[in-house]
This record gives sequence, structure tokens and C-alpha cells, in this order.
Amino acid sequence: MKGLIRGALVAAAMMLPAAALAANNIAMHRDPGCGCCEKWAAQVRQQFGRNVQIIDDARRNVLQRKMGVPADLTSCHTAIIDGMAFEGHVPIADMRRALAQKPKGVRGLAVAGMPLGSPGMEMPGYRAQPYEVVAFGPGGRKVFARH
Repeated sequence: MKGLIRGALVAAAMMLPAAALAANNIAMHRDPGCGCCEKWAAQVRQQFGRNVQIIDDARRNVLQRKMGVPADLTSCHTAIIDGMAFEGHVPIADMRRALAQKPKGVRGLAVAGMPLGSPGMEMPGYRAQPYEVVAFGPGGRKVFARH
């Protein structure tokens, strides 16, 4: 029985267009060579169980404008997951909640700057800084979470 189910799943996957399969990947555009972005991507990869494609992007500002990321909320990387933008060191739990809830008028979440203690910015021996995760989009801005 398991073999039949597995065979049916393989057959179904083969009928999907390549673009649909690639939609499961996560694209992360970063400032070229930024190391903390790799730490964040590793956490996302582990907790989402999806491939994270790291793209060194010297023109990331174009993507940020296209996705509607407010200029004052920018950071060192922009990830696109299932059509939503995640700017900077957004905690994975907040990303999961936004993706599950799909709040009306929200195009993405952002953590401005690179706060110490945010995912990928952990530094042993240093105290985490408080920071906010801000939801942005056509519905305006609002604090989505505080850490």
C-alpha cells in the first residue's frame, strides 16, 4: 500500500510544472557577502525544511521597492516566501504566523537594522536588544510582534 501511495505522489509531482516545484524554495537576496544572513538562512532552512537560495544582490533596493518594503525598515537581506517579503532578521515563528494567517493588507514583515539577539545576530556573552517586527503593506504599518 505504501508503495502505491508513493508511486501516486511521484506521478503527481511529475505532472506539476517546474515553477510550482520551485515555489517551495525560499529566495533570500542579501547585501553581497554578508555573513549574518547565512546564519539567518540556516535557521530558516532548518525550521522550514525548505531550500534557501542565497542571492548576492547589489541592486536589492529594486526588489525592496517592488515588494513595498519601507525604506526606513530595510536591513541586510530580503527573503521572499510564498509571495511575502521578510526584511531582515525576522524570527521564524513570526514568519510562520504571518504565512498561516495571511493578514489582510500585509505584504510582509520587517525587522529594521540588525538588532543583536535577533535570529542570525546572536552573540554569546552579549545581551539581546529589544526590537519590533513590523507588518507593512497596502493596509499600512503595524507592530506584528515585540521581542
